Amino acid sequence: MEHGSGNDGRGQAAVLFDVDGTLVDSAYIHALTWWEAFRQYGYTVSTALAHRSVGMGGEELLDHVLGEDRDADESAAISAAHKALAARFWPSLAAFSGAGDLVRTCAARGWSTVLATSASAREAKVLRRVLEVDDVLTAMTDADDVERAKPAPDLVSVALAKAGADAERSIMVGDAVWDVLAAERAGVRCIGVLSGGFSRQELLDAGALEVHEDPAALLAALDRSVLGSPDRLLNGWSYPADTGSVR
Repeated sequence: MEHGSGNDGRGQAAVLFDVDGTLVDSAYIHALTWWEAFRQYGYTVSTALAHRSVGMGGEELLDHVLGEDRDADESAAISAAHKALAARFWPSLAAFSGAGDLVRTCAARGWSTVLATSASAREAKVLRRVLEVDDVLTAMTDADDVERAKPAPDLVSVALAKAGADAERSIMVGDAVWDVLAAERAGVRCIGVLSGGFSRQELLDAGALEVHEDPAALLAALDRSVLGSPDRLLNGWSYPADTGSVR
């Protein structure tokens, strides 16, 4: 089994984890609360569109759903309504099975571990408490750190800077096409998980290297995954073709 230090003078090798829908089971909570927030202000937005927009930053999601010429004051009210509705679920939030163990195992294998979320700083603190991985966490970045959140690359770039990591030596793990696109635009490859509700084909079409069912499945497949060692990205590693459950 390979184990890399991730530090050979070229910068750290980092794994950047999206949180909502990737490590914490909250994607559908956000879909429902965005749907309700839009409804409160007279907009008929399907739950499918709300769900497919989750993973973007709030401003980016509002642009996506309402258009860039939307009313700023009304948009701020919709965003505030979503945050208030979502906060009601904070006491019941839970990490996916294997999520904490995945982060800890990656740290043990030489990766710098970073949480890179489109959530606000206030929401990010809640998610961080749910995960309980602070003792192995290198850094965390959230939507309040950047002017543009996912699918723009800014959040990924800030996460790399906080970790002192090189893009070509780093990998992102996310559940949404917005994670894959943001990572790609920052020069980082991405592994997808299906736990947020995006399909395998959607994630692969967006450019994901691998797609796994959830954090526990990725952890179980770690020895076959590019995430198994920081050295694999630079060595052109690809997931074995005879394990069709992934790709």
